[in-house]
Amino acid sequence: MRGRLLVLEGLDGSGKATQAALLAKALAAAQLPVRQISFPNYGSDSSALVRMYLAGAFGEKPDDVNAYAASSFFAVDRYAGYKADWGPFYEGGGILVADRYTTSNGVHQCSKLPPEEWDGYLGWLFDYEYRLLGLPAPDGVIYLRVDPAVSQKLMTGRYHGDESKKDIQERDLEYLARSRRAAEYCAAKLGWQAVECAAGGVMRPPEAIAAEVLALARGVLEV
Repeated sequence: MRGRLLVLEGLDGSGKATQAALLAKALAAAQLPVRQISFPNYGSDSSALVRMYLAGAFGEKPDDVNAYAASSFFAVDRYAGYKADWGPFYEGGGILVADRYTTSNGVHQCSKLPPEEWDGYLGWLFDYEYRLLGLPAPDGVIYLRVDPAVSQKLMTGRYHGDESKKDIQERDLEYLARSRRAAEYCAAKLGWQAVECAAGGVMRPPEAIAAEVLALARGVLEV
């Protein structure tokens, strides 16, 4: 009996980790078997290539590593986690709440390609991760929509104003703008459910966002 997989997706600084934690807590309070997972898994050796890429070991800009190569770094990290960590929980019927997933490859790697190649890339990506690698496909994706300018403010606060702590994706504003366009395209094409997380250039209270996220999750899980 396979479990269910809910994905929280969004740009850097959109509050995915916070909302994933709040959602997992709410589902656990409802006596549901739930576990929160996050990608990349920086605590595992499986994320070594991801960490090298984001630190600039393969080039100082995201575009220095093509979409397909970068996708493989993140996909292998997920595969390792599935085989060595959270796979048995899922296969046994558990509910996974994921902060990022294959969908993040869609958002960030589409941005490296011309729009006319996005559909072809997404077809390749899902075939690679879900069929060839055998990773579970999400039952639902909740897209946390935040304006990039708001995201940048949040990330600056996260690093206490030290811009040097941002990775090559976080500090590339032009790349982030392209990623926003790709995210909006993916959300529309793939049927992601969107939650508006900011109003008037300011983030809404986490609890208000969480209430909407929980309602959408309950709809997917039918609980």
